[in-house]
Amino acid sequence: MKKILFGLLMGTLTVSQSCINDNEDIVAVAPIDGDLVNVSVGGATQPNQVWFDLSENKFVSTKRTDWDLAFYSGSQFKVVLNSSIMMAAAKIPNATNIDAVTPASVLSLQTQVQVANFNPANEVYIDDVKGDFPSGYTAIGEVKSMDADNGIYLLNLGKDVYNGPVALGAVTYSGDARGWMKIQVTRSGEGYKIKYAELGATNHKELTVAKNTAYNYSFVSLKNNKEVLIQPEKKKWDLCFSVFTNMIPGAGSYAYADFVNNNNVGNVGAYEVTVAAPATGVDAYNSFKASDIDQSKFIFNDHRIIGSNWRGTATGPEIFGDRFYVIKDSDGYYFKLRFTRLTKEKADAQGLAGERGFPSFEYKPL
Repeated sequence: MKKILFGLLMGTLTVSQSCINDNEDIVAVAPIDGDLVNVSVGGATQPNQVWFDLSENKFVSTKRTDWDLAFYSGSQFKVVLNSSIMMAAAKIPNATNIDAVTPASVLSLQTQVQVANFNPANEVYIDDVKGDFPSGYTAIGEVKSMDADNGIYLLNLGKDVYNGPVALGAVTYSGDARGWMKIQVTRSGEGYKIKYAELGATNHKELTVAKNTAYNYSFVSLKNNKEVLIQPEKKKWDLCFSVFTNMIPGAGSYAYADFVNNNNVGNVGAYEVTVAAPATGVDAYNSFKASDIDQSKFIFNDHRIIGSNWRGTATGPEIFGDRFYVIKDSDGYYFKLRFTRLTKEKADAQGLAGERGFPSFEYKPL
């Protein structure tokens, strides 16, 4: 893809800055000219998570079943579930020995620790949907310094990627159940120690995970008994395209396809601009400039600002043309972004025309 460095126009490799006017703040000019981007979340079963960096116009794609838990790299000790596969967790009452936990001892709890069962009470079994970590609530409690203060948890490993046909224009992202585990997380120096096992096992496995402050999290696949690399470094991505577990007021947790999160843990903020008729979203987007940025509207404590708000399915898959987004990345660069498609435009080896899981957007620096 084409990339133009503003600094080259000045005969230097440094990134320049421009002033809007004499009484406004200086806005850093991003080292990119913007682009029209096609994202492959993998089609109607949405197997991928795509991590996109606006300032570099680059992405990293991973399978959403490649990891189970994310361990926070900051000063707090937090463990985050993989919401893209509908995971859930609950502390097992009165459990002190992980090897003594049996399927029979947690049978009643298993019926509760679920996602998308239309039970408003299931919110406590998932992480804060705002993603406002490290301050936000996590289903697995904050890891305490004393081992005995850390509970043993029942872990619902969620659902595999669906394997089967999907009607054109629809999505089916929830496949077979991935099973259950029991888990206890304690501290190991400045990192973490994980004790875990299949629910019926009488002996557990252990992993230690160090914090790496270049990243938001260190990721672990319990299924594969190892640490895995998932997200790019925390300043190397701004948006994630994925399935996501959100909340429906009054109905509890629910999984959404075609969801877009911003990297708020990496200090990426965003806000939505909606346009009233007779003006069009395209015209408003095209005319929006740096001096139109409203600093008071940026939200940094909720990563669902784009979320599913950019698209609808009431009359078939569609994008909402009356809105676009303003994004501030961790380096202080500003961008405007609008979605252009929800489905694949033309059939190719990856998928059919009209198939979900192939969104497109355009963006430009401000």
